[in-house]
Amino acid sequence: MRLEFHPEAELELIEAALHYELEVPDLGERLEAEVRRATDLLLQHPEIGQSVDSDLRRFVLPRFPFTLIYSATSEILRVEVVAHQSRLPGYWRTRIDR
Repeated sequence: MRLEFHPEAELELIEAALHYELEVPDLGERLEAEVRRATDLLLQHPEIGQSVDSDLRRFVLPRFPFTLIYSATSEILRVEVVAHQSRLPGYWRTRIDR
């Protein structure tokens, strides 16, 4: 299984990491490492995330206030959203291709 990020999800991660890095040195790198740990786990066990609908699941990061919204097939784990938990729920729905 390979990992992909929706372009907007990748941008969300980059912007969040930059914001954290400006606040506290190395905090942005720790966020990126946490996302890597989460995606490594999801690549091994894609079913562990809570179901959002028939195609999407969510995984809450343990150390940061972010949720990964993702889809998984036998070939691809695709992170659709890297959502800060204070954002309006469902703001990302329009980016999902259905």
